[in-house]
Amino acid sequence: MPEVSLLLWDVGGVLLSNGWDHEARRAAASRFGLDGAELERRHESVADAFETGQLDLEAYLEAVVFHAPRAFSPAEFRSFMFDRSTPRPETLELARALHRRGGPLMGALNNESRELNNQRIEKFGLRRIFRIFISSCYVGFRKPERDIYRVALETTQIPAGECCFIDDRAGNLECPAQMGMHTIEMKGLEQLRAELGKLGVSV
Repeated sequence: MPEVSLLLWDVGGVLLSNGWDHEARRAAASRFGLDGAELERRHESVADAFETGQLDLEAYLEAVVFHAPRAFSPAEFRSFMFDRSTPRPETLELARALHRRGGPLMGALNNESRELNNQRIEKFGLRRIFRIFISSCYVGFRKPERDIYRVALETTQIPAGECCFIDDRAGNLECPAQMGMHTIEMKGLEQLRAELGKLGVSV
């Protein structure tokens, strides 16, 4: 049975809802009376810079929403963005239980903008579960780019064969698998438990 020394978790879609995804942007367009297609176009034009930490939230909002006068404030819109995040309690509890049990080093590896990432870490107590955060806004690379997985391996100095990455999107698992990491495409809690068990990781 393979030994797993590093267990990396995606956040949005696995432990929490997605943060500022297309559904959240669609809801924002409806809530604030914005042109949804324009919002999406403007978001896509700066998404890479936003999620790799080159563009802060204030600059993002100016480029995407407040390029024209609005009847609402940046603070109102920012609050709406933050409120889109909700927990996935059962998966969070599994991660907490694995942390309490000891064993593999636990880390998060995700794509997220800095302010949203920091808020989600704090609000949902992720700092009490994970010892490392390989987030796109901190390291300057996004999944599925090879470099974000490389940073995880080089930062921890754990061989790829002793690492496992959990994500809900198959496209994000191709590169780490090619690098020699174990991967799990999460489809449900019991399936995740079973796949972890095959790697010798269980609660």
